Amino acid sequence: MATFTYTARAFNGDLRTATIDASSRDDVIAQLRKQRLSVVKIDQDAAKKVGRGAIKTRDVVIFTRQFSTMINSGLPLVQALTILAEQTDNKALAEVTKKVVFDVESGNTVADALSKHPRAFTNLYVNMVAAGEAGGILDTILLRLATFLEKNDALVRKVKGAMIYPAVIMSVAAIAVVVLLIFVIPVFAGMFASAGQALPLPTRIVIAASGFLRNYWWIIGAIIIVGAYSGKKYYATPSGKLVIDRFMLRMPVLGDVLRKSAVSRFTRTLGTLISSGVSILEGLEITAKTAGNRVIQDAIMQSRSSIAGGDTIAQPLQKSKVFPPMVISMIAVGEQTGGLDEMLSKIADFYDEEVDAAVSNLLSLLEPIMIVFLGVVVGGMVVAMYLPIFDMVNAVQ
Repeated sequence: MATFTYTARAFNGDLRTATIDASSRDDVIAQLRKQRLSVVKIDQDAAKKVGRGAIKTRDVVIFTRQFSTMINSGLPLVQALTILAEQTDNKALAEVTKKVVFDVESGNTVADALSKHPRAFTNLYVNMVAAGEAGGILDTILLRLATFLEKNDALVRKVKGAMIYPAVIMSVAAIAVVVLLIFVIPVFAGMFASAGQALPLPTRIVIAASGFLRNYWWIIGAIIIVGAYSGKKYYATPSGKLVIDRFMLRMPVLGDVLRKSAVSRFTRTLGTLISSGVSILEGLEITAKTAGNRVIQDAIMQSRSSIAGGDTIAQPLQKSKVFPPMVISMIAVGEQTGGLDEMLSKIADFYDEEVDAAVSNLLSLLEPIMIVFLGVVVGGMVVAMYLPIFDMVNAVQ
């Protein structure tokens, strides 16, 4: 995300100048057009930030619930926002809220004021608030939004949590191997060299690996850095993201976790938007941006194009072969009965449980794999070092 300073002309001819966080200039233009503003000038200022520090999802959830309660109690919008700015513990969110108060006092809607701070409030958040303002049910929408954010955050943490354990184990294993190669193996190598004994092939391979790491560690480091940088750059391209995301979905076990979490996020997000009064076309566009996977995003956007042409949601989703048949069938029933939002929420609840089961399966599979890997690598190095010693003992006997 970069920070841009823009000057835009409103529908009534007034000029507005403000800052906005976005991924690119095109994204800034798209956001301004949604606000019905004509772009005059856009300047990037990477050093300028809207607030300092991170704004966590948990902070936004608390802000949203408290905002809903205050509005439901009859407090005016400006007064409620002022109280929230004063009592929040997150300084970055407090600064953002003060800017929102200023914009609301200047005559902007709450949704327009929030849309200027995408680092704190997503497009989904802004659109739901706009729907709540238009329908006169802002307190209800905010409460629903807080619940959605909590469940979505819990889902993300489940998937990330599944990756932490194997990542830690593999990191410890890598450190152990490096320590053995740099500090332990050379001691054995010196001892074997002084003995002048012919070494077995496994021992020679380990000693050669130790020597290469000690003498050419910078080559290995350069390869890792260049590889990571190249991979990041490739993933940033549309074709690269599509290839990698498709590969991730096809991976055994892990692909199942990613697919089920994507289905849960898609159905819950779209169901929440539709039940809040956001149109299906706009809801699908917002949902596609939050899918987190290019394959899922393309399937959703194809569904949006299909609906714009008078078709149903279910048919293009079925053609994508990304969504399970049960999901397609339930969405089709929801469309036919007029209860699509409720059906999507039921699918999301079901797949939240499915994600739990898939994460458990992933961890139960990874544990023996990592144990075997550690045994083969570390144990193999130890055995390779002791083979010459065994030969020495046998020779003495």
